Amino acid sequence: MAPIITREQLKAKMDRGDDFVLVEALSPKHYASAHLPGAINLPYEFVDEAEKVLPDKNAQIVVYCMNPDCLASREEARELEEMGYERVLHYAAGKQDWVRASLPVEGWRLWGRRRGNRLA
Repeated sequence: MAPIITREQLKAKMDRGDDFVLVEALSPKHYASAHLPGAINLPYEFVDEAEKVLPDKNAQIVVYCMNPDCLASREEARELEEMGYERVLHYAAGKQDWVRASLPVEGWRLWGRRRGNRLA
């Protein structure tokens, strides 16, 4: 089972410019709507195609989805490990945790309390 990474640890990795690949396990629609800065999209149902977007099995990979109840990232992290990826971390708290901490996202949807937007 992939080790858990917290929001604070993930943000620190980003701030330091650590070399890692951030992967959103949700659908392309959810990804396009809003995703963590620099994330790529590998929906769980396409994890068997991981080698096309994640050719380096020694790269550090952080996988996330919506929230702790979302199983996609946990299952994707498990399958990546089974495929031979050796440095997989799981941001279990997910995108909702990131947004609730008022951290930036990329995508077409605007997030902010003043507009009443939130992740469903």
